[in-house]
Amino acid sequence: MSGITDLTVRGADGNPLSLDRWAGQVLLIVNTASKCGFTPQYEGLEALHRRFADKGFEVLAFPCNQFGAQEPGDAAEIANFCSLTYDVTFPVFAKIDVNGAAADPLFERLKTAAPGVLGSKAIKWNFTKFLVDRSGQVVRRYAPTAKPEDLAADIEALL
Repeated sequence: MSGITDLTVRGADGNPLSLDRWAGQVLLIVNTASKCGFTPQYEGLEALHRRFADKGFEVLAFPCNQFGAQEPGDAAEIANFCSLTYDVTFPVFAKIDVNGAAADPLFERLKTAAPGVLGSKAIKWNFTKFLVDRSGQVVRRYAPTAKPEDLAADIEALL
């Protein structure tokens, strides 16, 4: 399976953005939501980002409204919420779908490389996390219940 750095996503401003700008870095890619029980994980994600950014690590957040309509805002509202509530400094992209016919190609590739429980490709809820190594290969998928701080050892091993 090819890596992810050949894909293009949409930035928060809606403009295309090539993932090759993060080539050579360890990435934690997360589908996020502002009104979810797991939303406080933004704090832990930001802590990981700040702890490892200078070693070549980045969190990439992709807001998604597919689970309980828990991300109803537009890009400006989402950015404002992340900044003011959790002081997020990692990139938050345009809102996307992660499942179904309109699923973003990035998440299709992530799900194929790291299926969930019992081989299911579907993402079950907000804050599903994918760890990607420096070569753009998906290393591991984490359930929404996985706390960001519990991923630190796996991230450090790839750095």
